Amino acid sequence: MALARAALEQLQLDVLHVLPTGQAWHKARALSPADDRLAMTRLAFGDEPRVLVDPRELEREGPTYTVDTLHELAGENPGAELYLLLGADQAGALDQWHDWKTILRIAIISIADRQDPAMATTLFEPEKVPFARVRHLALPPMDVSATEVRALVAGGQGIGRLVPAGVARYIELHHLYRTA
Repeated sequence: MALARAALEQLQLDVLHVLPTGQAWHKARALSPADDRLAMTRLAFGDEPRVLVDPRELEREGPTYTVDTLHELAGENPGAELYLLLGADQAGALDQWHDWKTILRIAIISIADRQDPAMATTLFEPEKVPFARVRHLALPPMDVSATEVRALVAGGQGIGRLVPAGVARYIELHHLYRTA
């Protein structure tokens, strides 16, 4: 949510599409059920002005590729500047994404910088690709990750300080991220 708010403000976006991932081709672990991910996304962003929760990747058959979504959005919004918001970790792995060079041609890559100086020297840097358009977003330091949230829930610990209240309630009610 901090990334969404920073992007809306710093990039002066008209609308921000938040897309829960469909069948992620690059994830080794099983994702939470699509209906749960969509519901939690709607709970998290429901009150955010200029944010549109977009379920298209969940509705797509087969593996989900960002490049396909960008092509669709470009077709629906002729002449619009498209931004792809990424954390520094994902930006550092962008050269491993399906058709990543096309992604760089379609969208301006907007990277949320994290406070990990080691990361900058060990990973792919989109700004070094001659035709890439890259913008960096300033984010306040945050010591939270989705992995940590899932681990806390699995360990029976509270997550109310880390996620919106509606999302925490949903996770509790639906017994998500619990071990057997």
